[in-house]
Formats: sequence, C-alpha cells, structure tokens
Amino acid sequence: MENNCSSMGNANNVVIKETTLEHIDDILIIEKLSFTTPWSRNAFIHEIKDNKFAIYISALVNNKVVGYAGMWQIFDEGHITNIAVHPEFRKNGIGSKLLEKLIEISREKGIKKITLEVRKSNTAAKNLYYKYGFKDAGIRKYYYTDNGEDAIIMWKYDLD
Repeated sequence: MENNCSSMGNANNVVIKETTLEHIDDILIIEKLSFTTPWSRNAFIHEIKDNKFAIYISALVNNKVVGYAGMWQIFDEGHITNIAVHPEFRKNGIGSKLLEKLIEISREKGIKKITLEVRKSNTAAKNLYYKYGFKDAGIRKYYYTDNGEDAIIMWKYDLD
C-alpha cells in the first residue's frame, strides 16, 4: 500500500462502510501489521458472514481499506473486538472516526454501554478510548497469550 497520508491530510477523506468479504484481504494486511497474534482469514469470514452478533466497519481511502473495527452486540452491551489502522495511516484521525461510528451504531441499536480489553502497554489506544469517555474498570491478568501481558478492561457507560 502506498503511503497516501500526505494526500489524505486527515480523516475527512475517509469513508466508513460496513465491512464486506471483499475487504478481508486488506484487513488481513492491517491485522498482521498491527497484532502479534493476528486473526485468521476464516475468523474474519465467520465474523462478517455468520456471526449475527457482530458489527464490522471499514475505513476506506480511494476504495482501499486503511482501518477497521469490530464489535459484538450482546443484548444492550457492546464488546469491541478490534480496532486497527494501517501503520502508514495512523495519527490521521481514522481510529477516532471508526470509534465514533461504533458509538453511533451502538446508540442506533439500543446499546447502553460498551466494553473492550486493551494491552496495558498500548498507550495510544488507551488515550483514544479515554478521549471518548471510556474508563478503566479492571485487569485481566496474563490476558495476551503471546507475552502474558495484562489487559485493561475499559467501559463506556453513557451512551443514552
């Protein structure tokens, strides 16, 4: 993927769309660049095609996926499964745009609160979540299997 950051300027040139199977190849590239234990192609196919609780959105620039986010709806709660932005497109407001869209979708679907887990060391992600009113609510000890790192459990309660 060519670096389009300079032509992009900011998140204004980004289009957020519901994720489709056509987006998976781009998503897998971002997944591998973003996580030490990336999800498989089959995991994403299942989420998009078969999981009736899943909500997935993609951020596109020039019809290329540069970021994505997923969430499960369980009754009136949302559980964010993943948010990732291609490294060449980070710090352009795309993560914020994806999170804002998940919050908007949550409100439309009657979700009252959202939770997620984030690596204790992932300051950039934690700061994004704090910006949108998420609060630390607990720790999952040794949550990440690649290195045994703890996860911070975060919640946002004020959706209605």
